[in-house]
Amino acid sequence: MNTTHSHDGTRIAFDQIGSGPALILVGGMFEQRALDTDTAKLAALPLLAKHFTLYHYDRRGRGDSSDTLPFAVDREIEDIDALIDHAGGSALLFGISSGAALAFEAARALGGKVTRLALYEPPYNDETDARQAWRVFRRELTSALAAGRRDEAIGLFMQLLGVPADQVAGMRQYPMWPLWESVAPTMAYDAAALGEEAAVPVARAVAVAVPTLIVTGSESYPFMQTSAATLAQALPLGERRVLAGQTHEVAPEALAPILVDFFTAA
Repeated sequence: MNTTHSHDGTRIAFDQIGSGPALILVGGMFEQRALDTDTAKLAALPLLAKHFTLYHYDRRGRGDSSDTLPFAVDREIEDIDALIDHAGGSALLFGISSGAALAFEAARALGGKVTRLALYEPPYNDETDARQAWRVFRRELTSALAAGRRDEAIGLFMQLLGVPADQVAGMRQYPMWPLWESVAPTMAYDAAALGEEAAVPVARAVAVAVPTLIVTGSESYPFMQTSAATLAQALPLGERRVLAGQTHEVAPEALAPILVDFFTAA
């Protein structure tokens, strides 16, 4: 394990793997280095380590990273900035799910320090009902976390995903549930990265002036395809790919070759 420190003194823990240009991997909600998540599986693939120096890190408040309050999305952007500085001043950036929204915001804020950006299914959704549901979720999440009701906060997220309330009760028996509870306050960080309504950030996309790839799975939620197409069109240098047979939980061996091709392109 390696560490660096963000601008506000927060310790950021990371694993450094492979050789080549720096590639920072930004995990989604609940993800951390010690768990067998999509980002961790990507970091473990020899194919990526053959081409890049991977920086697989614990976002603040998770794993071996510390945290400093009050939170703002700018603090997590500064965490990525600290990793980029550690890597030599510039880096490729990849984010998955809500981590893709954070990676997008970092690329927008950090200018030329991010040389290329790849996103897997940032969960933006322009549908009216979805935007309303997101506003309600954020309000209820804030209330639950302020009262220390971490269990309730996780349940709110699961119901947002479509899990019936009676099934959420059974999920509390999952071995992962205590780990989710331990990082539940950071759910607010992912929510903040996605914004007030989790709408596609069309206006802000104009400021992301680096080549950007948006990838979706053909078997994922239909709104993901629409949102990806909208965002790719709004980006000055946007493009998109659809991975056949993949869902929101993408197989790393399917995604990795696409990332290698994109990040090594002239």
